[in-house]
Amino acid sequence: MPSTTRYFLALLLVTLAAASTAGAQGSSQSQMAMNEPTTMVGGQAMFRTRDIVDNAINSADHTTLVATVKAAGLVETLKGEGPFTVFAPTNAAFAALPEVTVQTLLEPKNKDQLTRVLTYHVVPGRYDVAALMKAIEKGDGKASLKTASGEMLWVMMNGDRNVVVRDAKGGVANISTYDVIQSNGIIHVVDKVLLPS
Repeated sequence: MPSTTRYFLALLLVTLAAASTAGAQGSSQSQMAMNEPTTMVGGQAMFRTRDIVDNAINSADHTTLVATVKAAGLVETLKGEGPFTVFAPTNAAFAALPEVTVQTLLEPKNKDQLTRVLTYHVVPGRYDVAALMKAIEKGDGKASLKTASGEMLWVMMNGDRNVVVRDAKGGVANISTYDVIQSNGIIHVVDKVLLPS
């Protein structure tokens, strides 16, 4: 084999080896990025590789939400493929309800009512804050979102950068943490329990 051919073959092998190493490193870096938390919620890291339920279980601010989701039998639904956009009330939001309301909702006989309240916080589809703001702009200041319960929520701006959510009773929830990316959707943390009509 001529020396020129051997040289080019050796050069080709070195190039392929370098490309393979770079590809493996890129894949490894991609995998590491996927495993990095998107943000902190309730003092815990939220991971984009985990589903809505698995992330919520780790949040110290969402223990009441998790308890109600379990009581309503919605765990498997919210672990499903989705995507879902969840407006997730904090423990403080639930605590602001009359005490009898949460206790009453958790009674087995009120499972249908609890399910209706919880699914009112879930919108099928993936709506990050950019999508919400775009919908608000398109709707001349207000956008309607059809929830998994079949009823509507409305999002609007409160100032230049703050999106708020209005429920059927006229209550308005502020979003304290936007765009908590999940494997099957997005969570926006809200400071109020949203109530259907």
